[in-house]
Amino acid sequence: MSVKLICVSHSPMMNFIHPAPDVEAAARGAFVDLAQEVAAYDPELIVVFAPDHFNGFFYDLMPPFCVGLRAKCAGDWDIGEGPLPVPEAIALDLVQAVQAGDVDIAYSYRMQADHGFTQPLELLTGGVARYPVIPIFINGAAKPFPPCRRVLKLGEAVGRFLAGRPERILVIGSGGLSHDPPTPQFGAVPPPVEEFLIAGRNPTPEARQERQERVVNNGRLLAEGKGSSQPLDPDWDRGLLDTFLRGDLDRFLTMTDDEIRSRGGRGGHEIRSWIAAFACLAAAGAYHAETRFYQPIDEWIAGMGMVSAETHVA
Repeated sequence: MSVKLICVSHSPMMNFIHPAPDVEAAARGAFVDLAQEVAAYDPELIVVFAPDHFNGFFYDLMPPFCVGLRAKCAGDWDIGEGPLPVPEAIALDLVQAVQAGDVDIAYSYRMQADHGFTQPLELLTGGVARYPVIPIFINGAAKPFPPCRRVLKLGEAVGRFLAGRPERILVIGSGGLSHDPPTPQFGAVPPPVEEFLIAGRNPTPEARQERQERVVNNGRLLAEGKGSSQPLDPDWDRGLLDTFLRGDLDRFLTMTDDEIRSRGGRGGHEIRSWIAAFACLAAAGAYHAETRFYQPIDEWIAGMGMVSAETHVA
């Protein structure tokens, strides 16, 4: 069995707003390099840790963690279409193994995977259905959030399960880094918006388009030093990258929501997906990691980071 990890930032802004040509070329080139490595590795199973952005998960029932036993693309931002090829029996075994490891986890036979899942799959594998994939949702948008120490436990439990599998496995962590999109916050918005946050699945094309236009406009304003988004924080981002490269995951035992919000913005909570992914890899064996790309890109409302790592277990 072998395990390879890739953690990447995601941003649907990539398809709508262009930063400086050299910056965009470097970011897209890094994705191409990683995609070539994935193709050469030819994984037999992909496990994706990712957040949701009120496209598939809502406050009518908001789990901290959820495994998709069956899943399809949410269709937001026109990224991904159709079902994900989830190996149902393996996914169910994973759920049972995680529960046996004393980590409570929800599971779904009708998960909707939004761009947090589908964009990395498209960029790294060429399509959402190229390889068997198990999607694991980690709440990074809807307060209250699962504590980072619990995210570590989740990742470790998944890693122990994967360490016993015979396949070549790719673990993907999707999200962040510093990242402050205009996500509405429950308790601070009018009743119609609260209702959307509670039960906004399957919006009309017009409603989805209106929502996406607000986000795109926010990216344009941030690039101009305007708007309501918190500025990106390269120092926080680079500190996180260094923590992951050194394998100092104990830092996340005490990381607080206040630190994440104040340094990383509303979307900084997506770093939980990276935490779970690296905890998963560490549980499978010692690893070597390297930063493949980092650049704060205001137009994409994200500190865009990409890290790869791998370990081999006999």
